[in-house]
Amino acid sequence: MFDRFRGVLPKASLEGTHFLIPFIQSPTIYDLRTRPRSITSITGTKDLQQVNLTLRLLFRPDVDRLPEIHMTRGPDYDDRVLPSIGNEVLKATVAQYEAEQLLTMRAEVSNQVATALRKRANDFGIVLEDVALTHLAFSSEYSKAIEAKQVSQQEAERSKFIVLKSEQEREAAIIRAEGESESARLISQATKSAGPALVELRRIEAAREVAETLSRSRNVMYLPGGNSQMLLGLSGN
Repeated sequence: MFDRFRGVLPKASLEGTHFLIPFIQSPTIYDLRTRPRSITSITGTKDLQQVNLTLRLLFRPDVDRLPEIHMTRGPDYDDRVLPSIGNEVLKATVAQYEAEQLLTMRAEVSNQVATALRKRANDFGIVLEDVALTHLAFSSEYSKAIEAKQVSQQEAERSKFIVLKSEQEREAAIIRAEGESESARLISQATKSAGPALVELRRIEAAREVAETLSRSRNVMYLPGGNSQMLLGLSGN
């Protein structure tokens, strides 16, 4: 409330019905509700990479300090203060981290920005209900470098997998060859010890398997006769 004789009154009048002296007193209406605002800043990291950041703020004026806000900054206090302190805090905070850390430690960076920005806003009579880091983007050159690094890492993992697969296949081939060699050695030893009897036994077993297979076929007929045996193939036609 502005009074022509006393200036800005030291106490703000809250919502409700109030009396004023016509032509002597004139009110200035301030919105005390929480309002959103976004702040965008382009700043550099510790390793000299350019990064584009966006902050989302929910703010309101401190009711007890409205007379001070009106006298020093006016109704557009948010336009005068928030962009300035927002860029100041973002630049000071981001400069402490490398570009890669901004990605891996984003929550920590956001909390540090929120704490510092609340403290700075309080110096100007502004209460920040919420501060959030909503957007973080690097320059196109750095983004391409990150993509190339990821591709290289994927290629390295693929090469490592191929090497491991080749090693496993080589070991499997060695084990298979050793098994076949051992099997051949055992057969050779059995042949030497058993002589022609083992060969004859294997021949009989093979002939038995062939006979069993043919006997299950519908197109084959078995005709015994004398000392010889005959298998006739019958056509379905």
